[in-house]
Amino acid sequence: MGVGYFAILGAAILWGLIGPVSKLAFQGGAVPMEVAFFRALFAWIFFFFHAVWRRKLRFSLRDLVFFVPFGLVGVTVFYASYQLAIERCGAALASVLLYTAPIWVVVLSPWVLGERITLRKAVALVLAVSGVFLVSGEGELTLNPLGLLFGLLSGFSYALYYLFGKRFLAGYPTSYTFSYALLVGGLGLLPFLRVQEKTAVAWGALVFLAFFSTYGAYSLYFAGLKRLPASKAAIIATLEPVVAAIVAHLWWKENLTILAILGSGLILAAAVLGSQGK
Repeated sequence: MGVGYFAILGAAILWGLIGPVSKLAFQGGAVPMEVAFFRALFAWIFFFFHAVWRRKLRFSLRDLVFFVPFGLVGVTVFYASYQLAIERCGAALASVLLYTAPIWVVVLSPWVLGERITLRKAVALVLAVSGVFLVSGEGELTLNPLGLLFGLLSGFSYALYYLFGKRFLAGYPTSYTFSYALLVGGLGLLPFLRVQEKTAVAWGALVFLAFFSTYGAYSLYFAGLKRLPASKAAIIATLEPVVAAIVAHLWWKENLTILAILGSGLILAAAVLGSQGK
């Protein structure tokens, strides 16, 4: 495995911490949409100063054509729709719907990126989606039509990270891209914001999510995406719910069932299979 695979794997691990760390923020008084907003705001600060330090920050009207839609879809729509899906369907079903993203990527990549759908990718995709369903499908799944719509929307907007990022943003420095995208996306989240009184632990959790699970994860993700086909990156990133399940079990003592362990094995197999070949 090369640098690209380890970069995507690192991003998946950091993204897998979002759920367990968010739970810490919730216990400290934060609400879901507030977590989404401050995660975007604080991460924007990190990316902005990184861009200034590296002298990568500039203003170009031409670039805004790419960054504004990416910010609105990849931050505002993605963050908001996922939180709304959790609110209406619960975290388990919302996670399953979020990880329809690899399906969107594999299906659309031939048209958007010119990537071939190989038998290896198709088998890896089936294994990954099946594994995600088993890992995330514990507990009662509450069906809600609007929640299902939000969940599918979160999966589609998540897929655009791979498709849009690979097609239009691979040539830009990551710090420059997210200096604009997170600012635009954070402003888009403002109408949903309801600020609550929070503990110092909650604020610490928000900073952690911004620095590690956003600034760090996106930096690794885009580094990997520059070296890998988008469809491969999407399959490898399905390791995220495995990390989330393991951390939640060790930290929050959440139940880890035999089916979840089996699902984790399927996802690991998908990641290994998806990383092989072209």
